[in-house]
Amino acid sequence: MSVARVTEITAESKKSFDDAIKLAIDRTHKTLHYVRSAWIADQEVSVKDGKIVGYRVRMKVTFVLKD
Repeated sequence: MSVARVTEITAESKKSFDDAIKLAIDRTHKTLHYVRSAWIADQEVSVKDGKIVGYRVRMKVTFVLKD
């Protein structure tokens, strides 16, 4: 039997939502082992002077706890 846990990760990129997702997964992989899935809970942009200056994602990441 496996036991899984879900944690929330937030990441931001100046390029795109896709880049923010990749940054979040890369960082998560360095800290958590046995990551199995992730889903995007929320997306938002940072705006300055009428222009988008950042793309932020909030993700839920599922990883399996090892015995």
